[in-house]
Amino acid sequence: MALRPLPIGIDDFGDMIRDGYYYVDKSLFIKELWEKKGKVNLFTRPRRFGKTLTLSMLQRFFEDTGSEEENSRNRALFDGLAIMEAGDAVTAQRNKYPVISLSLKSARQPDKRLAFACLREEIEREYKRHLKAADSLALSADRRRFINMAEGQGREEDYVTALRFLSDCLYQAGGRRAVILLDEYDVPLENAYFNGFYKEMSDFIRSLFESALKGNPSLEFAVVTGCLRISKESIFTGLNNLNVVSILSDSYAEYFGFLEEEVERMLEDYGCEKSIDLMKKWYDGYCFGGREVYNPWSVVSYVNALAANPSAFPRPYWSNTSSNSIVKELVKRADLSVKQELEELEQGKSIEKPIHEDVTYDTMYESQDNLWNFLFFTGYLKMVSMRMEGNTAYASLAIPNAEIASIYENSIRSWFREEVGRRDLSRLYQALEAGDALVFEEELSGLLRQTISFMDGRESFYHGFLLGVLGNMQDCLVKSNREAGNGRFDICVRSLDVSRPPAVLELKAAAVFGQMDALCQEALAQIEEKGYDSGLAEEGYGGVWHFGIAFFKKQCRVKTAYRPLSPYSKI
Repeated sequence: MALRPLPIGIDDFGDMIRDGYYYVDKSLFIKELWEKKGKVNLFTRPRRFGKTLTLSMLQRFFEDTGSEEENSRNRALFDGLAIMEAGDAVTAQRNKYPVISLSLKSARQPDKRLAFACLREEIEREYKRHLKAADSLALSADRRRFINMAEGQGREEDYVTALRFLSDCLYQAGGRRAVILLDEYDVPLENAYFNGFYKEMSDFIRSLFESALKGNPSLEFAVVTGCLRISKESIFTGLNNLNVVSILSDSYAEYFGFLEEEVERMLEDYGCEKSIDLMKKWYDGYCFGGREVYNPWSVVSYVNALAANPSAFPRPYWSNTSSNSIVKELVKRADLSVKQELEELEQGKSIEKPIHEDVTYDTMYESQDNLWNFLFFTGYLKMVSMRMEGNTAYASLAIPNAEIASIYENSIRSWFREEVGRRDLSRLYQALEAGDALVFEEELSGLLRQTISFMDGRESFYHGFLLGVLGNMQDCLVKSNREAGNGRFDICVRSLDVSRPPAVLELKAAAVFGQMDALCQEALAQIEEKGYDSGLAEEGYGGVWHFGIAFFKKQCRVKTAYRPLSPYSKI
């Protein structure tokens, strides 16, 4: 029996069902939404957690397309799904309402002109989809405005009230109030912030939303999705009927992301059940309203890889460029206390921070707490526990899983490479060439104190750290973990000028501070005994520096020894 294709990148509900993709049934979301009767519902979840697919499902369920044939096709999409057992009160709502569906993600553009052009085009496309409604409008001025919008000839002032006007027209045409679905509402704001036109974009989005969602008699209900709850003062001014469902809310907790039993069933269906432990380590760990969930995008991607190769390793499939840039910005701006907190997170510990749900991009960098909140609500941290102190909620936060840990590590490495590239390391490099243990130790210790050791205490961290430091040496070859003599040296640095002695470095990580001197001597002895400098004489070098380096947290010890090389010595 052929396995169903996995829905990688499929966010249209019709395509998902009609084309036979594997579907984790979340259709009872419709029942809960209908029964709770929220007028304007804002759902905030991290990127790629199923928000777009959910809105597509709502559109297929509620929309009266004006064509009985198309309505019938949409009804068939729900055959066999859980929603069909939800009772007549819910299923009777199928294909009863005009639906306005708008995605704002196309506004992720490099400049203001393109961003606004894409938003206008999205609005025009929705007018064009409902063009038949223009025939039923009583006022010729309304018909003209409607047609102009559909043809991309609307006036600038028409766009700020475009959704309200469209819902009024649809109500006049069919006698039913409209369902409004707005996806990725915060993308234009995030993009505008990073590209320098935040105020203009926030003014436009505020006007667009206020007119459509506040006191609109032509509105049945609305669902808005995004990653963050942008503060009412910024976007939702005066919108008293806004029902916010964030990752802290108990309602709807199971509908975005995969529950553990759903992941286990998927792995069984594809014969990959042995990989459950890796799946859990890498993609589990999120907690929405008390429910533990997996990242759905990464789960589907990894199952797809496992189906092709049962031995496939997990990878960080989940990424979002703009959100990752916030992680990098946090690392860049980190003072000593934030660096310590990042190290604690990378070591599997938790940190406690005050939590507030309202976020505005233009105040994000005013305090570190704003950045920690951004990382929490966008999925880069999880809540372990929460407590109240006075009127303030404090959350204990941790890194959710190995996938997110790798994003932090890559951000830290990237930041460190940039920092090393900007620093003057000539004194350190000169000390390496001269075998000056004291100066090399002093310079290296200074760098250690400024970096973030996400694998604190492990030799592999110090190895990577030192390679990053030495990587910018001009006219030098830096080799790592190469076979030489009777083993593999840690690092060898040699100039193309054979009159300058190369350096062989052996690294040790100390468990306690008092071990460092002894470990330096042990490292020097190891270089000598294993013959790590073998082959250098043949290259024409007359001597070599041996560096024994021991690390303990943010401190190091360096001892050196010079060994003359004879071209006739035994290699």
